[in-house]
Amino acid sequence: MKVAIITDQHFGARKNSKLFHDYFLEFYNNVFFPFLEKNGISTVIDMGDTFDSRKGIDFSSLAWAKNNYYDRLHEMGVQVHTIVGNHTAYYKNTNEVNAVDLLLREYNNVTVYSQPTEVKLDNLNILFIPWINQENEETTLKLIKKTTCQCAMGHLELQGFRVNRQLVMEHGLDSKLFEKFKRVFSGHYHTRSNNGTVFYLGNPYEIYWTDVGDTRGFTIFDTETLEHQYVDNPYRMFFNIYYEDTPHQMLKTDEYIGKIVKIIVRKKSNQKQFEKFIDKFYSSNVAELKVVENFQIQETKDIEEFESEDTLSILDRYIQESEVELDKSTLQNMIREVYQEACELV
Repeated sequence: MKVAIITDQHFGARKNSKLFHDYFLEFYNNVFFPFLEKNGISTVIDMGDTFDSRKGIDFSSLAWAKNNYYDRLHEMGVQVHTIVGNHTAYYKNTNEVNAVDLLLREYNNVTVYSQPTEVKLDNLNILFIPWINQENEETTLKLIKKTTCQCAMGHLELQGFRVNRQLVMEHGLDSKLFEKFKRVFSGHYHTRSNNGTVFYLGNPYEIYWTDVGDTRGFTIFDTETLEHQYVDNPYRMFFNIYYEDTPHQMLKTDEYIGKIVKIIVRKKSNQKQFEKFIDKFYSSNVAELKVVENFQIQETKDIEEFESEDTLSILDRYIQESEVELDKSTLQNMIREVYQEACELV
């Protein structure tokens, strides 16, 4: 039996941005649903952070999610197993109040897991592990040690895996706790990475600048062979364009319509030619255009990554490079929490 695994969909992201919801819909209408229908996939496992804000959801975001995602899955007869993530749990110390349970009760094809649960899919027993917090940590760790399940799927915060291309998580649980399992799949971190046993599957699409050029999509898992394959999302939102006295006549801008573009200037000898290059982007109706000019830096891979960083990554890097005497991983975690709460404010 083959099942689809998807995680960190973040419906309502970027303050319920229509631009991003339209972008998400390209993926669902042209990639996700056609693949399920073509391959007869009747089970979807959602590994957390289905909605973006843990404190509330805009009504239009909820309507969008129901009309374009949940209604469609219901009509297709697809069973959905949804694991509570940190973005869908209202409180930080318990999963008891969560968005997916409260908002999706009308769907008889959706099952929500707010506590660690052993679930049998086909002939395979799987341990579902929702977000681990103060209330459920002891119970979860005991069940991890006790269970005979071959596979675990959850929303885990483990040390040593990439949060994005620039940042490796330095705190969280030790992945050695999961060595007994043949396969462990997790959401929470938005980029794909693995250590051979634990696989972070990444989210379906780009949401922030740190995602630029990073392959996204969903995963197909075979419950008989325990093998998995990625189904990539070909659609992008963010683009880095490098200007090196590039002739504007050679520029094709069709793929940037409705996208977010950053032009990084490496060489500019003629201001008028440069302005014509920029004007061509504006006339092509990009959603957002940013120009970065810095002729003092060396062109290295590190610089390219720095140019793509978002606010949170810059803060993390600043703390890591500072000489503060405090525990840096603790300080980074505090900053992330404050930043996330600030993003959720209206």
